[in-house]
Amino acid sequence: MERARRLQKTQEYYFSRKLEEIRKMSETGIPVINLGIGNPDLPPPEKVIRKLLEIAVMKDVHGYQSYRGLPALRKAYARWYGSSYNVSLDPDREVIPLVGSKEGIFYLSMAFLNPGDKALVPDVGYPAYRSVTEMVEAIPVTYNISEKTGWYPDFRELEQLDLTGVKLMWINYPNMPSGKPAGRELFRRLVDFGMNHDILICHDNPYSFILNDRPLSILSLPEARKTAVELNSMSKTYNMAGWRMGMLAGDSEFLEPVFTVLSNVESGIFKPLQLATIQAIQTPAEWFGELNREYKKRREMVFALFDKLGCTYETESNGLFVWAKTPGGVDAFDFTDRILYDARVFITPGGIFGNNGKSFVRVSLCEDIPLLQEALKRVENII
Repeated sequence: MERARRLQKTQEYYFSRKLEEIRKMSETGIPVINLGIGNPDLPPPEKVIRKLLEIAVMKDVHGYQSYRGLPALRKAYARWYGSSYNVSLDPDREVIPLVGSKEGIFYLSMAFLNPGDKALVPDVGYPAYRSVTEMVEAIPVTYNISEKTGWYPDFRELEQLDLTGVKLMWINYPNMPSGKPAGRELFRRLVDFGMNHDILICHDNPYSFILNDRPLSILSLPEARKTAVELNSMSKTYNMAGWRMGMLAGDSEFLEPVFTVLSNVESGIFKPLQLATIQAIQTPAEWFGELNREYKKRREMVFALFDKLGCTYETESNGLFVWAKTPGGVDAFDFTDRILYDARVFITPGGIFGNNGKSFVRVSLCEDIPLLQEALKRVENII
């Protein structure tokens, strides 16, 4: 049977294909050390796990739940935004719990993009922005985020694009893959751009608390709710990636169409997960201090790995990754394949994030020190 037209431009996700290759390599010899995926290896806070176990054994928590999530969860998300970002949210009108923020990218695109509409997609950027745009038969319009622009949008270049038919703009700060943090001035310019061109600014904000002392939400700007929404996630913040808990925040004008999509796709979120997420949001700030101290130690090991490979990098990046330029700007796909096949160490080629990443590589901080030491030893053996 012929596949749907919406999939003609969309391939299987890069990591899905590469992880299968790595699995087969590991079965036939020395296991591959995977430094490519932002999959937190550390557990959530202990109280969160205990709360899940406590609730999951109860008899009355296994049925379908409200499509809008528990009122207590929406209130918890709103309190979290108030205490973390100084953003006041109405839990009944400005918060939608999600089964992960990646799903929110799809729901937003389904809610606002008709076939032939356009969405501004960053290069470099999370590949799902482009693939989901194509799946809903809209047109991705690339805008540059590059070394040349300091990993920020070039607003003069944006203004020169043909913006006819553009309805959404995807942004992500602290940026993945570059680790560049945002500032209020960047968000102010994005809000002005969205309002001037009637474009919904969709900010994907999962890395606020990782190696970052100043969490920032685009919704902290007074005018932002007129033109912006924000996705957020428990995955990186509280090491709950497999739990699939996220949220969308913004004005009800933008959230209600998303809820229409969600209510026709999902049947509610498992109640014990919702109650455990409420517990997670109550985690004291000291927990992040301990988490980030561990990530800093790992980052130093990644710096040593990149030094050995002759790569250059910024030392103060935010988020779960280190982004580095290949020696002499060589092609990242060739560079990382050599490391994979010769050293059995997988590093992500920056080209999967766009043309501006073709001479860059990315390493995750989601492996422990002994494994990073082993990766460094393997690389030393092939240099």
